[in-house]
Amino acid sequence: MVTIDDVTSELMACTCPHHVHRNAFCKHMAAVENATDDGTLDAFSSEDDDTEPEDCECEGLGDFRCWPCA
Repeated sequence: MVTIDDVTSELMACTCPHHVHRNAFCKHMAAVENATDDGTLDAFSSEDDDTEPEDCECEGLGDFRCWPCA
């Protein structure tokens, strides 16, 4: 998980072993930094999409979701 400073919008840290043990800029931080051309990142969709795909096989799995829904 990569954290970003809310005030400066600078990358702060990552929970991966490379950053934690070496305090080095990691591939996860690079991916977040380069995620979009305009410097913004939507980590989570702003819309809740609860529609099931046509090939949904969740029925009978309890709380688990089938692969197409995951």
